[in-house]
Amino acid sequence: MAAAGSYFSIIALIILIQLATNLNSCSAATPIRHSGRNTRFIRTSCRTTLQPSLCFVTFSRYATRIRGSPRLLATTALSLAFNTTRFATKSMITLSKRHGLKRREAAALRVCVEELGDSIDELKDSIGKLSRHGAGGSTFRSQMSDIQTWVSAALTDDDTCMDGLSGKSINRKFRSRVRRRVVKVAHLTSIALAFVNRYAATHK
Repeated sequence: MAAAGSYFSIIALIILIQLATNLNSCSAATPIRHSGRNTRFIRTSCRTTLQPSLCFVTFSRYATRIRGSPRLLATTALSLAFNTTRFATKSMITLSKRHGLKRREAAALRVCVEELGDSIDELKDSIGKLSRHGAGGSTFRSQMSDIQTWVSAALTDDDTCMDGLSGKSINRKFRSRVRRRVVKVAHLTSIALAFVNRYAATHK
């Protein structure tokens, strides 16, 4: 079991490093050729999410790397959500430094940066915990409960950010630009939570 845990830790670290080079978009990664069985696993898994089409388009390119493993699928999803959230936060920090923002818009950006910053920490902690430990037993259930709580909290952070973008005092174009990034973050985080829940359920 220790050897298996070490193997998954290495794989998770490799995935995180590779994905970190594509912070601007999940689709920026070079597609990987994959077998029919691995693709079917991704398609079946994506049907359990709220965004099955986005899920399949995003994760089918990692099918061979995931190799039909619910654990690697969950780790990959968390890594993608983490990287996308980090990029969105950086873009909002850049946007907040522009001149001409209304006071309400600047305040909304500060809220989003703070909330997404919390989301980054929660996703990072989730990746670390999932990559370090093996499956089975009460300890596993406790660890998965922590991860589920953190990823759920990250989704709540995304919602709080979007709530701050409401109101007539915020420019429609500004709202659309920021909301588009946050929606992408929320969708990927939602998919990650579905995969985490699925992995946890398979080892009850």
